Amino acid sequence: MSSKMNKVQLSKGILQMKFMSRTKAKFDKETDDAQGRALYASEITDKMLHDSANYVIEPSYVPCEELIEGRVSFGGMNPEIERLIELETGAQTAKRERAEAIKNSKMQTDVPDAEMAQFYSSVMKTVNKKYEPNRKRLQHPLPLNIKRQQ
Repeated sequence: MSSKMNKVQLSKGILQMKFMSRTKAKFDKETDDAQGRALYASEITDKMLHDSANYVIEPSYVPCEELIEGRVSFGGMNPEIERLIELETGAQTAKRERAEAIKNSKMQTDVPDAEMAQFYSSVMKTVNKKYEPNRKRLQHPLPLNIKRQQ
């Protein structure tokens, strides 16, 4: 608090002079920062002020998009590189298949197959009952040229 009281305040007239433009910009920035801190003082904690950011800055988007790094060959133009790429992708697919096999082995069904089949057949019967009157009506339509009896 004593440092704020000892700080010399320049008048507006002096700050508006041409040679004081840098000082005025610095002064304006300091006042804006002070107002912002005062406005959000209850919401900003000490940990927020002193901790570093928890972001990973990646210089390239290649790993984010899972793109192929390095040289690429198509159509047999460079068979050696194509063989290396094939080996690399084969290893990746093998890892993925192993992970899926482990995941599938851990998965268990909640409903037995017989119970599911019975439920499905009952649902199909219900749906068939619903649309049965329409089918009967459409099976015996009268030709348009015959007059209906009254």
